[in-house]
Amino acid sequence: MTRLTTAEPQSQTRSRTRRTEFLTGAKDTIPLVLGAIPFAIIFGAVAGSSGLSAGGTVAMSVFVFAGSAQFIATNLIASNTPGAVIILTTFVVNLRHALYSATLAPHVKRLPQRWLIPLAFWLTDESFMIVISHYNKPDASPFKHWYFLGSELIMYSNWVAFTGVGVLAGKVIGENSGLDFAMVATFIGLVVPFVKSRAARVSVLCAGVSSIFTYSMPNKLGLIVAALLGIVAGMVVETFWPEPIEPIELNAALPVTDPLLQKESEVG
Repeated sequence: MTRLTTAEPQSQTRSRTRRTEFLTGAKDTIPLVLGAIPFAIIFGAVAGSSGLSAGGTVAMSVFVFAGSAQFIATNLIASNTPGAVIILTTFVVNLRHALYSATLAPHVKRLPQRWLIPLAFWLTDESFMIVISHYNKPDASPFKHWYFLGSELIMYSNWVAFTGVGVLAGKVIGENSGLDFAMVATFIGLVVPFVKSRAARVSVLCAGVSSIFTYSMPNKLGLIVAALLGIVAGMVVETFWPEPIEPIELNAALPVTDPLLQKESEVG
């Protein structure tokens, strides 16, 4: 007789170890690592042509490790933008990590600081997508933070290594190959799957249109303005024009094959 279950078999959960979780996290992230390789190479090449030294370019990937913010910061540095504007711009660009942390907090709140600090530093868009999906799986593995670590470390080592490749390749790759579009394509691929709600669609549309009209603003301030306008538009739609929540009928959605569940449904 088939029994209705919502979790992984206990035998499989018990077979999960720190090593298997770590290796699975790294393996699941490999497709996204391959997509990030041209991104890292381009950064190494572009940063060098923007005036950063080879050591400074690699050091930025080692100690900052924030792809989009690194691109923006090097462009601002090349145009002699004041330090305060660079800090403010990169801060706004990375505000999405506050949403990531809020989403992951229930899953990692019991971890000690020696885990939380490096996991927070190495968190990227790609690792967040992979890790939150793993955390949402209905199993009781106690080592999912090792999966988290495996995903992050392979992204980090890949980013640093191929930044070095980009530095060695120099201006030829950065200026003549057309690979700079990889950055745009990567972020489109990351954003599109999450643009499902009405508020998200309006937010993306507003930010995109605003970025066109604010592109000519000095010191890349148009990026900040467009981002803020997109956030405000999404909040307004969510507040005054929310999407209705459709009720879920559990009894109709799930076939009752367990006699105990069938008995409960008859009593109810």
